[in-house]
Amino acid sequence: MNKISFDLLPQVVQELNSKIDNLTILVQSTKPENQQNDIMVIGEAAKFLNLSVATLYGKVSRRDIPYMKRGNRLYFSKGELINYVKLGKVLSEKEVEDDVDSFLSNSKK
Repeated sequence: MNKISFDLLPQVVQELNSKIDNLTILVQSTKPENQQNDIMVIGEAAKFLNLSVATLYGKVSRRDIPYMKRGNRLYFSKGELINYVKLGKVLSEKEVEDDVDSFLSNSKK
């Protein structure tokens, strides 16, 4: 570490302050979104999933999709909707073959 003279102290403090400000901005930008922004109403959820509102109501009535109900209002969690979409992932042939191989190798024991 370099020795800092008394004359350079104001300049060094200013540089440190600038670096702290940059780090603060970086940390705040990497924080997960507020939980309040996680909740959506039916129109927002339909737009997020690229579905019509009627289709989304159908999925709710069949209990195909996770939702919350308060009074007559429906609410959706963005995280739960993302997980819902991910659960519908279709495995590739390679993934299926790997799963079969893994299953067969474990069942031989």
